[in-house]
Amino acid sequence: MPRFTTVALVAGAALLVRRAVRSRMTSAPLWPLPSLETPVSGYGRGATVPRRVLVTGRAVPAEGVVELRLEGERLPSWEPGAHLDLVLPSGQVRQYSLCGDPGQADVYRIAARLIEEDRGGRGGSREVHEQLHEGAEVEVRGPRNRFPLVDSPSYVFVAGGIGITPVLPMVRAAEAAGADWRLVYCGRSRATMPYLAELVRLGGDRVTVVAEDEDGYPDLAFLRRTPAETVVYCCGPDGLMDAVSAAMSEGRTPRLERFSALAPADGTAFEVELRRSGRTVAVAADQSVLAAVREEVPGLMYSCTQGFCGTCRQTVLDGEVDHRDELLTDAERADSMLICVSRCAGKKLVLDL
Repeated sequence: MPRFTTVALVAGAALLVRRAVRSRMTSAPLWPLPSLETPVSGYGRGATVPRRVLVTGRAVPAEGVVELRLEGERLPSWEPGAHLDLVLPSGQVRQYSLCGDPGQADVYRIAARLIEEDRGGRGGSREVHEQLHEGAEVEVRGPRNRFPLVDSPSYVFVAGGIGITPVLPMVRAAEAAGADWRLVYCGRSRATMPYLAELVRLGGDRVTVVAEDEDGYPDLAFLRRTPAETVVYCCGPDGLMDAVSAAMSEGRTPRLERFSALAPADGTAFEVELRRSGRTVAVAADQSVLAAVREEVPGLMYSCTQGFCGTCRQTVLDGEVDHRDELLTDAERADSMLICVSRCAGKKLVLDL
């Protein structure tokens, strides 16, 4: 074979290899890990299909709180207790409960309290307050519901501050169904409590308002005397939910929705084997699996870091998981975990990474 032909063939082969590598790097976010034909880890779920919506209204239902009206075409229906993933202009993902009317087609309403950085805010609520005005387009995923309203002849609702957002549609639904219900609504002050006037109009003396600057903390002793058929719902700060749980009679638990993932209950270190890459990483007692794994796989996808959005979901090949998320179903937890919050219940986990 003439020399120039050999050179041309070698050069052509090298070009094809470079193109293949470039394509592989573009399509495989975990490069240089082996690529799979069907991704099973680090990708969103069907329930998180993105949709574009338009901000068509903005209101201020309380000090430090903004409500957004979001409109789009063929938006999925929802029931009280559901929440949305809101993809902010920066790319951060935050979760907000739907607080509007489930019967209003193609319209979602959410409300967000501004959380300053010195009080634990991470910038998401500030983006909502400062950048999402009428006319802005934003991406949403969901809705999903891990806090559904079950059928019952009677309810007790306890809400703290912005925790009223998932409870508000529940109260409306309970009233429409003719159920017996009672609401204990807590906040720092009446001025900071969104939808207070609407709830008082709706429920009258069935609504107990506990403003901390006027009344101190709520008296929850009555919960121990609630009938067995009464379902208790609570959403708000951890301290309030802990108090509600403690006030219940033995053997009964309230239905809770938390703003953040459960804090680590212990200081146990463990190992995580990344099966496809052949590496093993140590997870310190005060470190998340996500943080430890990202030291080995910097391109790993994640967003909320609180166990809500599902971006960091990974397939578990072996080991017992201590699930601490607020997203996965029992079936999904059988073979996967959210590595931003969940941990190992033993000494070692094996992930499909």
